[in-house]
Amino acid sequence: MSRGIDKVQHCATMADVRARIDALDDILVPLLVERGGYMTQAARIKQHADQVRDEGRIQTIVDRVRAHALREGGDPDVIETIYRSMMEAYIAYEHREFARLRATPDTASQG
Repeated sequence: MSRGIDKVQHCATMADVRARIDALDDILVPLLVERGGYMTQAARIKQHADQVRDEGRIQTIVDRVRAHALREGGDPDVIETIYRSMMEAYIAYEHREFARLRATPDTASQG
């Protein structure tokens, strides 16, 4: 199995670089949207808002993606930074979903 870094193709121009990045974004965005859907599922399943942030789970994910980055030939510090930022955005989203899913019709119309 080839590593992610080994799939990087030589680019002669910035247009080539941008086209490759755009192609990857076309793959990443649907996956991120799907990941967000699971945050809605988590918000539905969790019973209390204080369960939304799970520091143990955050650290487990960080450890996992750092190891994965190394296996793929990437920089684990960069991947950790990206994932921590992404997880914060998803935690904020999950808090909003938690509140939305529990809103009564009266509170939902006041927003």
